[in-house]
Amino acid sequence: MSGTLNKVMLIGHTGDVVKMNYFEGGGCIGRFSLATNETYTNRTTGEKVSNTEWHNIVVRNKGAEICEKYLKKGDKVYIEGRIKTRKWQDDQGNDRYSTEIHCTDFTFLTPKSDSAAFTQDQKNTTEQAKPQSQEQQPVGEEEDDLPF
Repeated sequence: MSGTLNKVMLIGHTGDVVKMNYFEGGGCIGRFSLATNETYTNRTTGEKVSNTEWHNIVVRNKGAEICEKYLKKGDKVYIEGRIKTRKWQDDQGNDRYSTEIHCTDFTFLTPKSDSAAFTQDQKNTTEQAKPQSQEQQPVGEEEDDLPF
C-alpha cells in the first residue's frame, strides 16, 4: 500500500442534464454538475447561513450512458470517485485549472415517481405492456415446481 488515498463521496442534486461526448473507439464520457449544500447558524447573529458548493462530475462509458438516460436536473444522487485536477491553457496562453470528480460508483436517490424522467407517458406505456388477461392469484397460493 502506498499510504495515500484519493476518495470522494458526495450526495447532492444535479445542476443540469448529463452532457455526453462520444469517441471513435466506442467509448464515451458524460459530464454534469452536482450541488452540495451546507447549512449552519451564525453564532453572533443567530441567522441561518446556507452555502452551495458546485462539483464537476465525470463518468465514463456504460455508467455515463446510464446517467444520461435516468438523471435529470434536480435529481438527488450519491457519487463516489476520486478527485482530479486538469491543467489547460486558455486563448491568451494563461494556465487554467479545472477540478473534477471522476465517478467510479453512483446511486440514484430520487424516487422514480418523483423524478422528472418518470412522466405520465412512461406510466401509460408501462401499463399497456402488461398482459390484460392475467387473473390475480391470492398471495401464498401460487403453484410452483419446488420439491420442498
